[in-house]
Amino acid sequence: MNWFQRVTFLKSAHSLTDLTEDIGQEIAFVGRSNAGKSSALNTIVGKSGLARASKTPGRTQLINFFSVSDHQRLVDLPGYGYAKVPQAMREHWHQTLGKYLETRQSLVGLCVIMDIRHPLKAQDWQMLNWAQHRNLAIHCLLTKADKLSRGAAQRAVMEVRGALTREGINASVQAFSATARIGVDEARTLFSQWLAKPDKSEPT
Repeated sequence: MNWFQRVTFLKSAHSLTDLTEDIGQEIAFVGRSNAGKSSALNTIVGKSGLARASKTPGRTQLINFFSVSDHQRLVDLPGYGYAKVPQAMREHWHQTLGKYLETRQSLVGLCVIMDIRHPLKAQDWQMLNWAQHRNLAIHCLLTKADKLSRGAAQRAVMEVRGALTREGINASVQAFSATARIGVDEARTLFSQWLAKPDKSEPT
């Protein structure tokens, strides 16, 4: 059985004190609230109802943990950048996300999910810089690639790669579509490699 077929919901956390034990390997998924984050995560693991997908952006208001194995997890982080979310909630998310990304020792990689038609907004750059500072593996998943022609999608990927290179961000980039299942195997292969990384919480 492949790892993604074993994924099950583990728990939700409203604050850092509610997080799971900080051991093993963890991959976090983050992005703007309208970028299709939950749909992408569901498609990658092949379970339509795993992460809560909603037609109303901003519904993911908790840090949601999904178990791959005893010490391997996927984490769906709160979406950002949606104007209708109350200011107090936006500030809470911002502080919680920042502390999580800066302090979580089991975090081995960050998947930054962006709409391929509107990539690299200000908060996307903030997430990328946080991950770069932590020396995390970074993958940019450019969703809704089915909305563009193949050529236009390839150009968008190249433009994002170029922008990251110019800013000194070491990240991989791919086109993805949950609807058309574009890039699913590519994402699964990469995340399998991330989950196989050594456990940083154990002494060497």
